[in-house]
Amino acid sequence: MEKHYNKLLTYAYNIVGSYEDAKDLVQDVLEKYITLDKSSIRHESNFLIKSTINHAINFKTRQSKKEVFGEWLPEPVSFDNADAKLIRDETASYTMLVLFEYLNPKERAAFILKEGFNYSHAEIAELLEISTENSRQLLSRANKQLKDSKYSSYSPHLGHSFETVGRYQKALAQADIVELQNLLVDDIQLSADGGTKVQVVSGSEIGKTATATLLVYVQQHFLMGKTFTFQFFNHQPAICFWEHEKLHNCHILQLSEDGLIQEIYSIVDPDKLKNITKLSHI
Repeated sequence: MEKHYNKLLTYAYNIVGSYEDAKDLVQDVLEKYITLDKSSIRHESNFLIKSTINHAINFKTRQSKKEVFGEWLPEPVSFDNADAKLIRDETASYTMLVLFEYLNPKERAAFILKEGFNYSHAEIAELLEISTENSRQLLSRANKQLKDSKYSSYSPHLGHSFETVGRYQKALAQADIVELQNLLVDDIQLSADGGTKVQVVSGSEIGKTATATLLVYVQQHFLMGKTFTFQFFNHQPAICFWEHEKLHNCHILQLSEDGLIQEIYSIVDPDKLKNITKLSHI
């Protein structure tokens, strides 16, 4: 089962948006598979993928998001963490995981399989136990939901990313609202997730002035004096704020091609931060 684990975990995580839940789902699938009569199973890998995807869809369908402080955001993953068993190139970016929350679980699975893993509609239909026409409809609805988003597949150069994050951190530390506004697109959106344990000042803010003002307020009241590191989560640059060795808050950024910040995802939920390890300051 070891050879299948990473791929199954990647599929599950892309669908449910939680690394901890994805691990539990895959473990459940593998434990059940071990006890099955395998005489009628022709292709072990396909069977396990199908089981994992359907298990993840069912989980996502019945999962009622808890009442959280702020906005519910996916659990970030760092590929620098040796315990993160996801396949890097097949793991969705953080912004895509956020956008997937606008899709229902089957739309999400169809989009991931087609656009992320290059499955044909016939293969998707077989995995999801639907018709090929239904697969096309699911993908069409998913694309329609996502087409108006600001997301692009642009992935900035490492140096470019850290240059922007460095300017962002400096502006925060100096409470420089004007410089922060210079770094943000006009319709910047900040989303904050405190989970069930940490109350956030605001769950969502839109626009340069409101966002910059809120960022400075949070910096001065909650982040002052904390050490920071620049890291990457789900292919996107981030700044992490630490209290000793405990991660207090991280801001994951979506950058435009001209280096401006399009989205800020502020995660304060300790349950989503507990598996992130501290890297050296850059």
